[in-house]
Amino acid sequence: MKSSLALFFSFSALLCVESASFAQTIPKDELVFLTSEWQGERFPDGRPKIPDALLERAKNIGLDDAWTVLKNEGYTNQYEGNWKLIKDDVPVIGRAVTAMFMPSRPDIEKNIKERGFTKQGRKGNTNTWPIETLTKGDVYVADAFGKIGGGTLMGATLGNAIFSKTGNGVIFNGAARDLQELQNIKGFNAFVRDFHPSFLEEMVLMGLNTPIRIGSTMVLPGDLVIAQREGVLFVPAHMAEQVISTCEFVTRKDQFGFEMVKSGRYTTGQIDSQWTDDIKTNFLKWLGQHPELGSMTRPELDKMMSKRTW
Repeated sequence: MKSSLALFFSFSALLCVESASFAQTIPKDELVFLTSEWQGERFPDGRPKIPDALLERAKNIGLDDAWTVLKNEGYTNQYEGNWKLIKDDVPVIGRAVTAMFMPSRPDIEKNIKERGFTKQGRKGNTNTWPIETLTKGDVYVADAFGKIGGGTLMGATLGNAIFSKTGNGVIFNGAARDLQELQNIKGFNAFVRDFHPSFLEEMVLMGLNTPIRIGSTMVLPGDLVIAQREGVLFVPAHMAEQVISTCEFVTRKDQFGFEMVKSGRYTTGQIDSQWTDDIKTNFLKWLGQHPELGSMTRPELDKMMSKRTW
C-alpha cells in the first residue's frame, strides 16, 4: 500500500508512451494536465518552469512559514522529515526533476536499456539518465523506496556532475556514497535516508519526470523544493508565488513585532491578532525605514491581513 500511488502513476506512464522518445516519462499533455493550475512558462516536456527570480526569493523564506501557508490552503501532504544531510547549513532550493527507481528484473532492465542505447543515445546505467536532463536551478528528487545498501543513487562523480548542471543539491529517498568527497563540493548538499559504501545494485529507472512519492508526500515535476535543516517541503508550482509572498510578509511582520514588543509600544496580543489601523500605519512607516525588506502599499497590507491564518 505504501507505494501504490507511485506504482499507479509509473505504470500508467508506461502504458501512455506513444513513441520511444518518451523514455520512462509521461506524455507532455498528461504532465500539463496534472499541473494544469500552473499558468506560467514550461519546459519543452511540459514541466512547470518557476521563474529564477522566484527561486532567489525562496532562498530567504522559512520552511515553517511556507508549510503553514500550504496547510491553510488544504495542502497537507507536502512535508517529509527524518533525513541525513551532508551539511546542516546549506539549504537546497529549486525546481523538482523527479525520478523513480524500482527493484530490477532482467527482462524490464534489458528492454529499457536497449531502447535507451539504440534509440535515444543514452549511455551508462539508468541512474545517470535523469542527470542528463538537469538544468540550472533544478533539484534532482528521486525515490528508491528507501533502499540503503545497494541503493546508492549517487557517489562523488555523479554528485559533481549534478552540481555542475544545477548549482544545486539532491533529495533521495534512498542512499548516497562517498560522503567525504561529496562534502568537498562547495555549495552542494544532499538529503538522503543514509550513506552507505555500496554501489547501486538491482535498481532500474522506471519513471523520469513523473509523479513520485517521497515518504508521505506526492511530488510532481516542477514543484518548488524547499529543503532546510529540519526537512523538505514540496510546494506545488502554482502555489509558489503565494507561498513566497506570504512568507516574505510574515518575516517583515515578525521583525516589526519583535521591535514593537521589546520597546513596549504594543503587546504580543496586539501583534499576534488582527491589526488596528494604528498598527498598520506604524508598520508601513517602519517598513519604509527598512528598504531591504521591500515595499508594500496599504491595500496590499489590508489584503494580506484579511487572509491571516498564521
